[in-house]
Amino acid sequence: MKKITKWGAVALISLFALMITSSASAHVTVFPNVSKTNAYEKYTVRVPVEKESNTTEVTLEVPKGVTLVSVMPMTDWNYKMNKNKDDVITSVVWIAKGKGIGPNEFNEFSFIGANPEGAGEVSWKALQKYDDDSVVKWAGAPDSDLPASVTKIEKADESESHNHGATDTKEESSVANDASGSMNWLPITLSAVALLLAIVSLLRRRS
Repeated sequence: MKKITKWGAVALISLFALMITSSASAHVTVFPNVSKTNAYEKYTVRVPVEKESNTTEVTLEVPKGVTLVSVMPMTDWNYKMNKNKDDVITSVVWIAKGKGIGPNEFNEFSFIGANPEGAGEVSWKALQKYDDDSVVKWAGAPDSDLPASVTKIEKADESESHNHGATDTKEESSVANDASGSMNWLPITLSAVALLLAIVSLLRRRS
């Protein structure tokens, strides 16, 4: 009975570490986080689910200075664009046709945006709606609990300006893959470390 209790404690420690690291990385994020002035950039919105409910709707506000050009269609999702009185697109809304994104899953939505002429930062505010009617607003400062994703817009050099400032496809893919890898492996790695430490501690006590 004592052995079961000890191994149960090991499992609980590992689960706790996994929950902490998963919630810490579960932010709605827009990639890339660095782009160039005047670029026609392919942006990707990564939406992870951090609750035991399905995400059924995602709204992304278009930052001032960025022009939404086109949206990549998705088989299981509809989308609509909201415009102001000047016929400028102010936000895009993705709506699930079916159950949406389930717990411990994520999805990505892509679009083309025309970057501003001036260097600086653009903030991507987002709303994540669940099928239990709860809504999470990702619109805070970078160090807040619910941060809005930020893209730094750097000044394009002359050669990039002549090429409309388009981001190199390989570089963009590398950024997205690196971010995906770190999000997927960080919780697993830390949980494994917690499990190893717990086992070592248990063996020392038995010896």
